[in-house]
Amino acid sequence: MRSLPLVLLRDALNWMARSPLRAFVIIFALSFAIRGALLFSGLLHLHPDPFHETGHVAVSLARSGRFADPYKIPTGLTAHPTPIYAGILGLIYRVFGVTVTAAYVRGLLAIVSFSALYAMLPWLALRLGVGAAAGVIGGLAGAVIPQQGFLEIIGGSDNLFPGIALGLLTVGFLSRWTGGRDSTFRSLLLGIGCGAALHLSPPLLLVLLGWMAFEMVWRRDRRKWLSLACLALGAIVACIPWAWRNYKAFHEFLFIRSNFGLELRLANHDGADADIDVTVAREPDFRHPSVNLEEARKVRDLGEAEYMRQSKNEALNWISRHPRRFLLLTVARIVYFWCGPLQRLPWNAAAITAVTIVALLGLRRILPALASPQRATLLIPLATFPLAYYVVSFVGHYRAPIEWMLLLLAGVELWYWIKPKEIEP
Repeated sequence: MRSLPLVLLRDALNWMARSPLRAFVIIFALSFAIRGALLFSGLLHLHPDPFHETGHVAVSLARSGRFADPYKIPTGLTAHPTPIYAGILGLIYRVFGVTVTAAYVRGLLAIVSFSALYAMLPWLALRLGVGAAAGVIGGLAGAVIPQQGFLEIIGGSDNLFPGIALGLLTVGFLSRWTGGRDSTFRSLLLGIGCGAALHLSPPLLLVLLGWMAFEMVWRRDRRKWLSLACLALGAIVACIPWAWRNYKAFHEFLFIRSNFGLELRLANHDGADADIDVTVAREPDFRHPSVNLEEARKVRDLGEAEYMRQSKNEALNWISRHPRRFLLLTVARIVYFWCGPLQRLPWNAAAITAVTIVALLGLRRILPALASPQRATLLIPLATFPLAYYVVSFVGHYRAPIEWMLLLLAGVELWYWIKPKEIEP
C-alpha cells in the first residue's frame, strides 16, 4: 500500500505529464526562479571582464568586429572558440559594454537556455517513446539542481545551446526514420540543422556520423542513398561560410575550431593529470596561451594554425613514446566523464555517479520496449559524443550536451519506482 505523500507525488507527476506544454511552463518557471534568485542575490560575484577564450574573442568582436585575440596577448585572427556563442556574447558586449550589466545579461541568457532545456524534457520523452512522466522527473531534477553548477547562472560556457540542439536533432532523426514523411527537401533541411549544430559543438559530428551509419544499415530502400546525400549536402552547405572564413584567415581548411591539437597536448605530456584542474595546480608554467605569456607569443609569431599543428605533433609524439601512460590517462578520463572528479571533489562526483548509475538502470529498463530507431536516437549519442573527450583533459561541463539524456533515463527508472506497477511507462 502506497503512502499518502507518494500517492500525491505520483498524481502530481501524472498531472504534469498529461500536458507537455503545462509541464514546460512549470519546469521553466521553477528553473528560472531558482537561478534568477541566485543571480540577483548578491551571493555570486559577477565579473564583467571575459575569463576565457570565448570571452576575449567576444570583446574583440564588440570593439573591432574581428574574431580574434583569444589569449593572454593579441595574437590575431582565431578559430579557437565556437563561432555562434562567441558572436552572441560579442553582441551583448557591443550593446552593454564590458560591464556588470553585460554580465547580468550573459547570466540571464544562460538561465533561459538551461531552463528551456530542462523544460523540454517531458516533450522530448514523449517523442522518444520513454514516457512523459520520466521527462517530468528529469526536468524537475534539472530545474532544482543545476547540473553544470554556477555556469548555468553566470554564463561563460559555450555549452548553453548544444543540449537543445541535440534534443531537437534526436526528434528530427526519429521522425525521419518513423514518420514516413522523408523527402529531399526535409533531408536537406535536417542536414542544414545538423551543420548549424556543429557550430555549437563540433563533437556532435560523431553523433551525426553514427546516426547516418545506422540509417545506412537499417533502411532497406534504394532511396536511402539520395536521402543521405541530401542530408550530407545540407550539413556541408551550413558549414561552408565558416569554413571559407577560416580558409581566408589561415589559408587552410579547419573544421569549426582550431584548438584540438592544443587540448591534446595539454592532456598528454609528462606530469599531466586526467583532470585539467589538477594539472593546472601542479604546473605553475601551465602551457596554455591564455595564461602563459611565452605560449601566447608563440601563437602570435607562428600563427594559430601552425601553433596548433605543432602542439598536436608534440602530443602524438608523447603518446607514441608513452602508450601505457596514455592508456591510464584515457581510462581515468572515461571514469571522470561519467563519474565526475573523484579525487578532487568526491561529494560532487558521488552525485554525478548516482545520476549515471540510475540512468543506466533506466536505459536497461526501457530498451526492450523501444523500436530500433528509438534505441539508435538514444544509444548513439551516449556512445559517440564523449569519444573526443576521452583523449583530452576532463572538464566538468564537457558532458553538458548529453546531460539531459541522462536525466531523462534516470527519470525512467525513478518513475518505475514511483508508479503503481499496473501502469506501463
